[in-house]
Amino acid sequence: MTISHHSHSGEFCCHAKGTLAEVVDEAIRQGFTTFGLSEHVPRYDESHLYPEESHLALQDLATTFDAYVVEAHRLKKLNADRITLLVGLETEYIDSAGLDALEALLARNRDSIEYLVGSVHHCDELPIDFDKAGFDRVLTLQPGSEEHERFTRLFSTYFDNQLALIQRLEPEVIGHFDLCRLYYPEIDFRTFPDVWAKIERNIDAAVSYGALFELNASAFRKGWKTGYPGVEVFDTILAKGGRFTLSDDSHGPHAVGLHYDKAYTYLRDRNVQQLWYLAPAARSAGGELGKVRRGVAAKPIAGKPWLDQWPALLEQQPSKQ
Repeated sequence: MTISHHSHSGEFCCHAKGTLAEVVDEAIRQGFTTFGLSEHVPRYDESHLYPEESHLALQDLATTFDAYVVEAHRLKKLNADRITLLVGLETEYIDSAGLDALEALLARNRDSIEYLVGSVHHCDELPIDFDKAGFDRVLTLQPGSEEHERFTRLFSTYFDNQLALIQRLEPEVIGHFDLCRLYYPEIDFRTFPDVWAKIERNIDAAVSYGALFELNASAFRKGWKTGYPGVEVFDTILAKGGRFTLSDDSHGPHAVGLHYDKAYTYLRDRNVQQLWYLAPAARSAGGELGKVRRGVAAKPIAGKPWLDQWPALLEQQPSKQ
């Protein structure tokens, strides 16, 4: 088996490619046994639309998301004998009103959304991952006479928003934990003591209810030498008892499983002894592996297939690196 808990398609995401069915077909072709579908939650304020969405109305985003849920469940049923598809969504934290709207969406889709990828992509209601120029603009808006102060403020806001998301929604998967340093991967958070304290706080909060932290392979295609999270954060999650899972964060069939060879090496280099995945489960108040809040439960992967079986499976695929 190989797994991913975070993916997008061009059918329902403007910056992705291909249809959802094409993404699923590629995951099946590559031998994935569990594959999470996690299109972005719709935004609820026109000022929060990305440039690529400028031609859309807010209702268009809502309609597109509703269509995604229907199509995802159609594909889940259609391919049930070939792959376990999980129907989820990727969150935003832009402002508290957005979380209110997200909770309302989750209530309406209580029987349809099985898990959440808890992600933050904004600071001060401005996107920080669209391009480097945009990130640098947000950085220059932070108070402080020196760059270190401005980074401290931006990172602090990011991790405070992440904590609010974690505490309010308890997402099953924590998405790209340290995305806030996307364009500056050489930064070591330990040189920002106040920020590092917030990182440790957030890890503790997620560990407390049994969240999975994704090793997100998309960082490699962004030029990182590691996946998300970077080494010092990754090692701290492990030391605090955090449970890791694996995601490709693919944005189309061309990116399914992309750079998993590097992800497997990263797991080996960090001496990971256990990986986890999400499996369908009935909602419950508790159990051996913790409360099932939505429609999945975390389960351990037997053995260490990222050391041998999964790399061997990759060797059978056409190169995408």
